[in-house]
Amino acid sequence: MQAASRESYKVAADRLDAYVRGAEPSAVAATADELLSVATLLRREPRLRRALSDPARSGEDRVGLLTGILGGKVGADTLDLLTALVSGRWSAPSELLDGAERLGIEALLASADKAGELGEVEDELFRFGQVVAGSPELSNALSDPMAPVEQRAMLVDGLLAGKARPVTGRLVGIALAGFGGRNFHGALTRLVELAADRRDRQVAYVTVAAPLSEEEERRLGASLSAIYGREVSVKQTVDPEVLGGVSVQVGSDLYDGTVLRRLNETRNALAKR
Repeated sequence: MQAASRESYKVAADRLDAYVRGAEPSAVAATADELLSVATLLRREPRLRRALSDPARSGEDRVGLLTGILGGKVGADTLDLLTALVSGRWSAPSELLDGAERLGIEALLASADKAGELGEVEDELFRFGQVVAGSPELSNALSDPMAPVEQRAMLVDGLLAGKARPVTGRLVGIALAGFGGRNFHGALTRLVELAADRRDRQVAYVTVAAPLSEEEERRLGASLSAIYGREVSVKQTVDPEVLGGVSVQVGSDLYDGTVLRRLNETRNALAKR
């Protein structure tokens, strides 16, 4: 988002946080569903999102348009949050859509947090991503842009039934629809990071040849927390091809101490002689 859009989104996000503090988890989840439904409407109706982000119209005019369309169709809390969203300035209609979708996702994560389930949701999203990445057939089926989202969602529902929390399933569905214009894997990764961020944590993606013990994972997390000044959520991927050592990625920072990397460096050095 550009600066004006970021500021407008922050106003709505702050209002969401204030609402969440005094609401029950089920109420927050219902508000999240309504916000995401409105985001779907904006995605489907480009003329509407242009009108609601038109800088030539006053904030009051845009709020009036929003109220005329949604009044009586969504809850008062949802309408209040959307009013905060559309009354701000948006650099582009697409950024208003991104803001509405992000606000719905944050509300969904907040409902899990209020219910004491956000850590589990974060882990379930990551583990599902690993399952998908480990099966080319499943990955292709879920990432196929030619297959209707509803059809792919039915496949996900079957895979997650009784194995994951409802919020996890809802978020996977959002990833299927291409959250923020990303592919399925990218959207799922971003949702893991948003879940961690809501718990005030950084995500560290760790690749090892064999699983770390709980104590090794704890020590690694503590070391990374000392570096980044923030709690770190360690996400392990086991890949025997790295042979040994460990690769750690935190944001754009990559620390690759694997045997495979050292072998490749040695091979490249020999090739230059």
